[in-house]
Amino acid sequence: MTDIDVLRVFCGPDGGAGNPLGVVLDGAAVPDPAGRAALAAALGFSETVFLDDAERGTVDIHTPSCRLPFAGHPLVGLAWLLRSLGRPPRTLRPPAGAVRVDFDGDLTWVRGRAAWVPARTTRRHASPAEVDALPAPPPGEDWLYAWAWQDEAAGVVRARGFPRRGDGVAEDEATGAAALLLTRELGRPLDIRQGAGSRILTRPHPDGTIAVGGRVSRQAP
Repeated sequence: MTDIDVLRVFCGPDGGAGNPLGVVLDGAAVPDPAGRAALAAALGFSETVFLDDAERGTVDIHTPSCRLPFAGHPLVGLAWLLRSLGRPPRTLRPPAGAVRVDFDGDLTWVRGRAAWVPARTTRRHASPAEVDALPAPPPGEDWLYAWAWQDEAAGVVRARGFPRRGDGVAEDEATGAAALLLTRELGRPLDIRQGAGSRILTRPHPDGTIAVGGRVSRQAP
C-alpha cells in the first residue's frame, strides 16, 4: 500500500482553510505514469506530488486528469513536509526547472517563472462581492482565475480559481501558479485571499522569478 501524506497548503493565519495536497514521499512506490495518474484521480485533490529523488529534489506533479510542469501548491507543501522531517530542501526540480525554496518562520516560499505556468485566464471583477457570487465553476472553458481588489493600496486581492477541466475539481481552493501569473500581470507583491479562507503571499524578484509563499499544516484524519 502506498504511503500518502495529506497536507493543507496556503492556510489562513489561524491554520484554517488551505488546499488539500497528496504527497508521496517514496515516488518509487508508484513508478509508472499510469499508476500515478490513477492515484491522483482516486484521491481527487487538485494536485498530488511524487518525490522521485530526495537528494536532488526531483518531483512529478499530477492533477486528477493531467501532469503539470510546475505548480506552487504542491511544491510549497512538499518543501514544508521535508523541513518538518529534518530535511529542508534548498531546491526542488519539477519538469519546468529548478525551483528555489526559502523558509521564513512559519512561511514556506518557492520561486517560479510565469513561462512555466500552463495558460490560464485572469479576469478582474469590480468587487470581492462579485467574485464571491460566481458559481463553481462559472460557464466557459479553460482555467479561470477570477479576482478583485480587496484593498488595492495594501495589495490585498480576493480571488477564486476554476480549472474547468471536467475532472471533478470544480474550484481550486488555493493556487500558487495562478497567483504567480497575477503577480507578473500586476507587477507588485500581493496578499491573496482565495477560496474559503486560504492565503497566498507573492513577491517579484529582480531576476524575473516570483516567490509564492504561505502556511502549511497536516490535514486532520
